[in-house]
Amino acid sequence: MAKKTKKIETPIDQRETFVSIQKSFADSDLTVAEKLKTLYALQQADTEIDKILQLRGELPMEVEQLENEIAELKAKSARISEQIEEMNKFIAENKLNITECDAQIEKYKGQLDNISNSREYDSLNKEIENQGLLRQIAEKHIGEAKERIFEKKNDLEVVKEKISVRMDDLDAKQKELATIVESTSKEEEKLRANRETCAAKIDARTMSAYERIRQSCNNHLAVVSVFNGDSCGGCFNTIAPQRLIDIASNRKMIICEHCGRILVNPDFE
Repeated sequence: MAKKTKKIETPIDQRETFVSIQKSFADSDLTVAEKLKTLYALQQADTEIDKILQLRGELPMEVEQLENEIAELKAKSARISEQIEEMNKFIAENKLNITECDAQIEKYKGQLDNISNSREYDSLNKEIENQGLLRQIAEKHIGEAKERIFEKKNDLEVVKEKISVRMDDLDAKQKELATIVESTSKEEEKLRANRETCAAKIDARTMSAYERIRQSCNNHLAVVSVFNGDSCGGCFNTIAPQRLIDIASNRKMIICEHCGRILVNPDFE
Protein backbone atom coordinates (compact mmCIF):
# COMPACT_ATOMS: atom_id res chain seq x y z
CA MET A 1 0.00 0.00 0.00
CA ALA A 2 1.45 3.35 -1.02
CA LYS A 3 2.28 5.71 1.82
CA LYS A 4 0.29 8.96 1.74
CA THR A 5 2.52 11.96 1.25
CA LYS A 6 2.06 14.61 3.91
CA LYS A 7 1.62 18.12 2.57
CA ILE A 8 4.27 20.55 3.80
CA GLU A 9 2.94 23.99 4.72
CA THR A 10 5.28 26.85 3.88
CA PRO A 11 5.54 29.62 6.48
CA ILE A 12 3.38 32.69 5.92
CA ASP A 13 5.40 35.69 4.76
CA GLN A 14 3.72 39.08 5.24
CA ARG A 15 5.58 40.34 2.18
CA GLU A 16 4.63 37.45 -0.13
CA THR A 17 2.91 38.13 -3.44
CA PHE A 18 -0.66 37.16 -4.21
CA VAL A 19 0.55 34.50 -6.64
CA SER A 20 1.26 32.07 -3.80
CA ILE A 21 -1.89 33.17 -1.98
CA GLN A 22 -3.99 32.52 -5.09
CA LYS A 23 -2.49 29.03 -5.34
CA SER A 24 -3.23 28.35 -1.67
CA PHE A 25 -6.70 29.82 -2.14
CA ALA A 26 -7.50 27.38 -4.94
CA ASP A 27 -6.02 24.40 -3.08
CA SER A 28 -8.84 23.82 -0.58
CA ASP A 29 -11.73 21.54 0.30
CA LEU A 30 -14.12 24.39 -0.51
CA THR A 31 -14.68 25.50 -4.06
CA VAL A 32 -13.24 28.85 -5.09
CA ALA A 33 -16.75 30.27 -5.38
CA GLU A 34 -17.60 29.14 -1.82
CA LYS A 35 -14.38 30.64 -0.46
CA LEU A 36 -15.01 33.92 -2.25
CA LYS A 37 -18.54 34.06 -0.83
CA THR A 38 -17.15 33.26 2.62
CA LEU A 39 -14.55 36.03 2.28
CA TYR A 40 -17.24 38.48 1.24
CA ALA A 41 -19.43 37.41 4.19
CA LEU A 42 -16.42 37.87 6.48
CA GLN A 43 -15.88 41.37 5.12
CA GLN A 44 -19.57 42.21 5.60
CA ALA A 45 -19.42 41.06 9.23
CA ASP A 46 -16.24 43.06 9.86
CA THR A 47 -17.78 46.14 8.25
CA GLU A 48 -20.83 45.96 10.51
CA ILE A 49 -18.60 45.44 13.55
CA ASP A 50 -16.56 48.48 12.49
CA LYS A 51 -19.78 50.52 12.35
CA ILE A 52 -20.65 49.48 15.91
CA LEU A 53 -17.16 50.38 17.13
CA GLN A 54 -17.38 53.68 15.26
CA LEU A 55 -20.67 54.37 17.04
CA ARG A 56 -18.78 54.20 20.32
CA GLY A 57 -16.37 56.73 18.88
CA GLU A 58 -13.57 57.85 21.17
CA LEU A 59 -15.43 56.82 24.33
CA PRO A 60 -13.39 53.65 25.08
CA MET A 61 -10.15 55.62 24.65
CA GLU A 62 -11.48 58.52 26.75
CA VAL A 63 -12.53 56.10 29.52
CA GLU A 64 -9.09 54.47 29.48
CA GLN A 65 -7.34 57.87 29.57
CA LEU A 66 -9.48 59.00 32.52
CA GLU A 67 -8.79 55.76 34.38
CA ASN A 68 -5.04 56.20 33.83
CA GLU A 69 -5.18 59.86 34.89
CA ILE A 70 -7.13 59.01 38.05
CA ALA A 71 -4.65 56.25 38.88
CA GLU A 72 -1.75 58.72 38.51
CA LEU A 73 -3.55 61.32 40.65
CA LYS A 74 -4.25 58.75 43.36
CA ALA A 75 -0.60 57.70 43.32
CA LYS A 76 0.40 61.37 43.65
CA SER A 77 -2.06 61.80 46.53
CA ALA A 78 -0.54 58.78 48.28
CA ARG A 79 2.98 60.19 47.84
CA ILE A 80 1.97 63.57 49.31
CA SER A 81 0.27 61.84 52.25
CA GLU A 82 3.46 59.84 52.87
CA GLN A 83 5.52 63.04 52.78
CA ILE A 84 3.17 64.68 55.32
CA GLU A 85 3.43 61.62 57.55
CA GLU A 86 7.24 61.70 57.34
CA MET A 87 7.28 65.40 58.26
CA ASN A 88 4.97 64.77 61.23
CA LYS A 89 7.41 62.11 62.41
CA PHE A 90 10.25 64.61 61.93
CA ILE A 91 8.35 67.14 64.04
CA ALA A 92 7.76 64.54 66.75
CA GLU A 93 11.49 63.69 66.79
CA ASN A 94 12.43 67.35 67.15
CA LYS A 95 9.89 67.85 69.93
CA LEU A 96 11.52 64.94 71.73
CA ASN A 97 14.91 66.61 71.16
CA ILE A 98 13.54 69.82 72.71
CA THR A 99 12.32 67.88 75.76
CA GLU A 100 15.75 66.27 76.12
CA CYS A 101 17.47 69.65 75.75
CA ASP A 102 15.22 71.16 78.43
CA ALA A 103 16.04 68.27 80.72
CA GLN A 104 19.75 68.72 80.14
CA ILE A 105 19.51 72.47 80.70
CA GLU A 106 17.69 71.93 84.02
CA LYS A 107 20.29 69.38 85.07
CA TYR A 108 23.20 71.70 84.26
CA LYS A 109 21.50 74.63 85.99
CA GLY A 110 21.10 72.46 89.07
CA GLN A 111 24.80 71.63 88.99
CA LEU A 112 25.69 75.34 88.97
CA ASP A 113 24.77 75.50 92.66
CA ASN A 114 27.42 72.93 93.53
CA ILE A 115 30.43 74.14 91.59
CA SER A 116 33.82 74.54 93.24
CA ASN A 117 35.65 76.69 90.73
CA SER A 118 35.21 79.04 87.79
CA ARG A 119 36.36 76.43 85.31
CA GLU A 120 33.44 74.16 86.17
CA TYR A 121 31.11 77.19 86.06
CA ASP A 122 32.28 78.10 82.53
CA SER A 123 32.00 74.48 81.39
CA LEU A 124 28.41 74.14 82.67
CA ASN A 125 27.39 77.46 81.12
CA LYS A 126 28.89 76.29 77.82
CA GLU A 127 26.81 73.09 78.00
CA ILE A 128 23.69 75.10 78.79
CA GLU A 129 24.43 77.34 75.82
CA ASN A 130 24.96 74.34 73.49
CA GLN A 131 21.71 72.75 74.61
CA GLY A 132 19.98 76.06 74.03
CA LEU A 133 21.34 76.19 70.47
CA LEU A 134 20.25 72.60 69.85
CA ARG A 135 16.81 73.54 71.15
CA GLN A 136 16.64 76.51 68.76
CA ILE A 137 17.68 74.31 65.83
CA ALA A 138 14.95 71.80 66.72
CA GLU A 139 12.37 74.60 66.95
CA LYS A 140 13.51 75.91 63.56
CA HIS A 141 13.16 72.43 62.06
CA ILE A 142 9.66 72.17 63.50
CA GLY A 143 8.68 75.55 62.06
CA GLU A 144 10.02 74.69 58.61
CA ALA A 145 8.34 71.28 58.67
CA LYS A 146 5.00 72.84 59.62
CA GLU A 147 5.29 75.25 56.69
CA ARG A 148 6.00 72.35 54.32
CA ILE A 149 3.09 70.39 55.77
CA PHE A 150 0.82 73.38 55.15
CA GLU A 151 1.99 73.54 51.53
CA LYS A 152 1.66 69.80 51.06
CA LYS A 153 -1.87 69.80 52.50
CA ASN A 154 -2.81 72.50 50.00
CA ASP A 155 -1.29 70.39 47.22
CA LEU A 156 -3.21 67.38 48.52
CA GLU A 157 -6.49 69.28 48.44
CA VAL A 158 -5.85 70.32 44.83
CA VAL A 159 -5.10 66.73 43.84
CA LYS A 160 -8.19 65.42 45.67
CA GLU A 161 -10.33 68.02 43.92
CA LYS A 162 -8.92 66.92 40.56
CA ILE A 163 -9.64 63.28 41.44
CA SER A 164 -13.23 64.20 42.34
CA VAL A 165 -13.75 66.03 39.03
CA ARG A 166 -12.14 63.24 36.99
CA MET A 167 -14.21 60.61 38.83
CA ASP A 168 -17.38 62.47 37.86
CA ASP A 169 -16.17 62.65 34.25
CA LEU A 170 -15.30 58.95 34.29
CA ASP A 171 -18.69 58.00 35.73
CA ALA A 172 -20.48 59.97 33.00
CA LYS A 173 -18.31 58.48 30.22
CA GLN A 174 -18.72 54.94 31.56
CA LYS A 175 -22.50 55.30 31.71
CA GLU A 176 -22.59 56.70 28.19
CA LEU A 177 -20.38 53.87 26.91
CA ALA A 178 -22.38 51.23 28.81
CA THR A 179 -25.61 52.50 27.22
CA ILE A 180 -24.15 52.22 23.72
CA VAL A 181 -22.59 48.81 24.41
CA GLU A 182 -25.83 47.49 25.86
CA SER A 183 -27.84 48.67 22.85
CA THR A 184 -25.45 46.97 20.41
CA SER A 185 -24.17 43.99 22.42
CA LYS A 186 -26.57 41.40 20.96
CA GLU A 187 -25.92 42.55 17.41
CA GLU A 188 -22.17 42.63 17.97
CA GLU A 189 -22.20 39.16 19.56
CA LYS A 190 -24.10 37.77 16.56
CA LEU A 191 -21.74 39.47 14.10
CA ARG A 192 -18.62 38.21 15.89
CA ALA A 193 -20.02 34.67 15.94
CA ASN A 194 -20.68 34.95 12.20
CA ARG A 195 -17.17 36.31 11.68
CA GLU A 196 -15.61 33.38 13.55
CA THR A 197 -17.64 30.92 11.47
CA CYS A 198 -16.42 32.52 8.24
CA ALA A 199 -12.81 32.80 9.42
CA ALA A 200 -12.76 29.11 10.37
CA LYS A 201 -13.46 28.19 6.74
CA ILE A 202 -10.58 30.24 5.32
CA ASP A 203 -6.96 29.07 5.27
CA ALA A 204 -4.37 30.89 7.39
CA ARG A 205 -2.49 32.33 4.40
CA THR A 206 -5.61 33.92 2.93
CA MET A 207 -6.68 35.24 6.37
CA SER A 208 -3.25 36.79 6.81
CA ALA A 209 -3.56 38.52 3.44
CA TYR A 210 -7.11 39.64 4.23
CA GLU A 211 -6.07 41.19 7.55
CA ARG A 212 -3.07 42.84 5.90
CA ILE A 213 -5.24 44.47 3.23
CA ARG A 214 -7.77 45.62 5.85
CA GLN A 215 -5.04 47.31 7.86
CA SER A 216 -3.62 49.06 4.78
CA CYS A 217 -6.98 50.56 3.70
CA ASN A 218 -8.50 53.59 5.39
CA ASN A 219 -12.00 52.15 5.17
CA HIS A 220 -10.79 48.62 6.14
CA LEU A 221 -12.41 47.10 3.04
CA ALA A 222 -10.29 44.16 1.88
CA VAL A 223 -13.01 42.43 -0.17
CA VAL A 224 -15.18 44.48 -2.54
CA SER A 225 -17.57 43.72 -5.37
CA VAL A 226 -17.52 45.18 -8.85
CA PHE A 227 -19.00 48.67 -8.85
CA ASN A 228 -21.20 50.01 -11.64
CA GLY A 229 -20.45 47.01 -13.84
CA ASP A 230 -16.78 47.72 -14.58
CA SER A 231 -15.02 49.36 -11.60
CA CYS A 232 -13.37 48.31 -8.33
CA GLY A 233 -15.71 48.86 -5.39
CA GLY A 234 -12.76 50.02 -3.32
CA CYS A 235 -10.75 52.45 -5.43
CA PHE A 236 -13.31 52.85 -8.29
CA ASN A 237 -10.68 52.38 -10.99
CA THR A 238 -11.80 50.62 -14.17
CA ILE A 239 -11.27 46.85 -14.31
CA ALA A 240 -9.96 45.22 -17.49
CA PRO A 241 -12.62 43.22 -19.46
CA GLN A 242 -10.77 39.90 -19.06
CA ARG A 243 -10.59 40.40 -15.30
CA LEU A 244 -14.33 41.13 -15.21
CA ILE A 245 -14.92 37.77 -16.92
CA ASP A 246 -12.65 36.03 -14.38
CA ILE A 247 -14.50 37.71 -11.50
CA ALA A 248 -17.88 36.68 -12.88
CA SER A 249 -16.71 33.07 -13.30
CA ASN A 250 -15.99 32.70 -9.55
CA ARG A 251 -13.12 30.34 -10.42
CA LYS A 252 -10.12 32.28 -9.11
CA MET A 253 -9.16 35.03 -6.69
CA ILE A 254 -8.80 38.34 -8.52
CA ILE A 255 -6.87 41.21 -7.01
CA CYS A 256 -7.39 44.83 -8.03
CA GLU A 257 -4.21 45.90 -9.80
CA HIS A 258 -4.68 49.47 -8.52
CA CYS A 259 -5.48 49.09 -4.80
CA GLY A 260 -4.73 45.43 -4.05
CA ARG A 261 -8.24 44.61 -2.77
CA ILE A 262 -9.85 41.26 -3.43
CA LEU A 263 -12.58 41.58 -6.07
CA VAL A 264 -15.73 39.43 -6.01
CA ASN A 265 -18.82 38.91 -8.12
CA PRO A 266 -21.44 41.64 -7.50
CA ASP A 267 -24.04 38.84 -7.39
CA PHE A 268 -22.73 38.03 -3.88
CA GLU A 269 -24.43 41.17 -2.63
